[in-house]
Amino acid sequence: MATLRFNALKETLSRKPIPVEENLRRSEIFGKNVFGEIAMRQHLTKDSYKSVMDAIQNGSKIDRDLADHISTGMKEWAIAKGATHYTHWFQPLTGSTAEKHDAFFETFGDGTAIEKFNGGQLVQQEPDASSFPNGGIRNTFEARGYTAWDPTSPAFVWGTTLCIPTIFVSYTGEALDYKTPLLRSLSSLDKAATDVAKYFDRKVTKVTATLGWEQEYFLIDSALASSRHDIMMAGRTLLGHAPAKGQQLDDHYFGSIPARVLNFMRDLETECMYLGIPVKTRHNEVAPNQFELAPIFEEANLAVDHNSLIMDVMDKVADRHNFKVLFHEKPFANVNGSGKHNNWSLATDTGSNLLSPGKTPMKNLQFLTFFVNTIKAVCDNEEILRATIASASNDHRLGANEAPPAIISVFIGSQLTKVLDELEKVTNGKLSPEEKTDLKLNVVGKIPEILLDNTDRNRTSPFAFTGNKFELRAVGSTANCADPMTTLNAMVAKQLIEFKAEVDALIDKKMKKDDAIFNILREYIKSSKKIRFEGDGYGKAWEDEAAKRGLSNNKTTPTALQPKISQKAIDLYTSLQIMNEVEIKARYEIEIEDYSKEIQIEGRLIGDIARNHVIPTAISYQNVLIKNVKGLKEIYGNSFKEIAKEQMSIIEAISNHIENINKATSQMIEARKEANAIEDATKRAHAYCDEVKPFFDTIRYHCDKLELMVDDEIWPLTKYREMLFTK
Repeated sequence: MATLRFNALKETLSRKPIPVEENLRRSEIFGKNVFGEIAMRQHLTKDSYKSVMDAIQNGSKIDRDLADHISTGMKEWAIAKGATHYTHWFQPLTGSTAEKHDAFFETFGDGTAIEKFNGGQLVQQEPDASSFPNGGIRNTFEARGYTAWDPTSPAFVWGTTLCIPTIFVSYTGEALDYKTPLLRSLSSLDKAATDVAKYFDRKVTKVTATLGWEQEYFLIDSALASSRHDIMMAGRTLLGHAPAKGQQLDDHYFGSIPARVLNFMRDLETECMYLGIPVKTRHNEVAPNQFELAPIFEEANLAVDHNSLIMDVMDKVADRHNFKVLFHEKPFANVNGSGKHNNWSLATDTGSNLLSPGKTPMKNLQFLTFFVNTIKAVCDNEEILRATIASASNDHRLGANEAPPAIISVFIGSQLTKVLDELEKVTNGKLSPEEKTDLKLNVVGKIPEILLDNTDRNRTSPFAFTGNKFELRAVGSTANCADPMTTLNAMVAKQLIEFKAEVDALIDKKMKKDDAIFNILREYIKSSKKIRFEGDGYGKAWEDEAAKRGLSNNKTTPTALQPKISQKAIDLYTSLQIMNEVEIKARYEIEIEDYSKEIQIEGRLIGDIARNHVIPTAISYQNVLIKNVKGLKEIYGNSFKEIAKEQMSIIEAISNHIENINKATSQMIEARKEANAIEDATKRAHAYCDEVKPFFDTIRYHCDKLELMVDDEIWPLTKYREMLFTK
């Protein structure tokens, strides 16, 4: 193991940066490998092109005959790009993407062959679904599942494969993926938001949820990563002492990007341009060897697909540059973790951002309507939203003074708080002309100026308003964006439906539209006030205050997931036909079982490394010290005790750490056996959380102490200082 470590270090130090050619303009290659509108116009008939565009814009079905024409054009385009295979590219409930490649190649009985790809192969396939998570939706022997083309996310060529984004459903029709509920939520939000937007602009016929994600990640030399079993199998280090220098000087954040990393980034961005992923921002993050990239905002379904795709692309590009990408939320203890910030907004087909004020009081009232309704939606469903970001890996990050706390709150800034305070004073009923004038000119009319000056951001807030969008900052870096976005869309859609019903009821009672809107917003501002918080989300004072306000503080995944199957959650999803009760409970079962499995794997790993690598190495070094003490005794006789007292204390300390490691490992194994014997998935997850996981810290503490004592030349694990400062 020590040899592996030093060979890895030697290989790393001998490497030189890989040069990257970057002569092409980004705009010239953007979307070249995407079967988008330009490619469709060139390769499809007029009727075929119109059919696809109708499906994208209006959700209409594509005729089977036209599907054959579309598949032919798509095949010819893909083959011209070097594709030899096609795949239905989907997002099962594993957290990653899935694909089964089939060749365009078909043979005839006479020994000849052709490239074949028809409408049936484009629109639907039947992959073996038996080994994908299903949460009890079907029996293992019922292997049939279906993938169905999602024309709203364009096909693309990656490598030599035509990738067709699809949904994934069971034989009985239940969703087995992240995309299907997301598409349903986007449809519900579109209808609800459009109905409300028509209060302000009758020309609005469609509202689109937009998403701009920010992806944080670590880059570790691939040779060094391969020398660590925990990184390769768990995605994070289970042992390792913090280096003397970490992030305390704040010198890495936004610092000069190392040449080797920059070459990786440039190569990655080129691949992204060809795939139509509009990456725009790159920079060093807080921790050593931590980085971030972010794209331009896109329609939410496409943005989710692009985030899932880019994580796969990053892995492959990193391999070219002898890097290993770590997406884990906490790959290194005592070092800043990684998240995925989801910036969410609403755009109309008339060109408006519904979360951005305009030049007229009416536009600003539109902004306030969607702004307040979103806050109310989060307030009423904060536990459900918290459940969507829960995972074993994200538990390391939430509330750890580097990420938002597990308590969901909304930050809007002091200036907008004053605006809502003014609106809260609105008369309950018909406004007088003076009140309406004062409200529109002095409160609503000044919102653009307020937002222009109010640029502060509260990084301790899980859900913050940042000018013209809300930023959900608590999503884990490994997560699929679809889950939290589906729930946010659903929450806001339901809230807007209720808002419209209440406003219409007042209008039916002969109240003017503006008066009705102001009165309903006033009540929403009051009822959602408890979710708004402007202070430090990391402090103990906020925990106490949140408890007084009745907000949840679900710190661990087993606790946080429970609201996913509450009657409130079931009513939310089923009322909008986003998921049925079977699909909701299946997702809970999958996620609660995944939690136990992840802790189980980490438990096995830490036990293996501690007993098979750390303890034997410590004993070897201890034997060296014992031999040294014996030699001193031979030379100095009885006076050796004073001369060798430091060696003796180290020998004793090593024995103490070995004893504690072995004892804690044995106790952890027993706790794991007891947890495994529990049949109920929820109780098993709590057992892993409360009874198994705490031993990790004990084992780690004593192993990390040994790392500081044992001779560096024989220590078996590549150290933090070696992994976090490679250039």
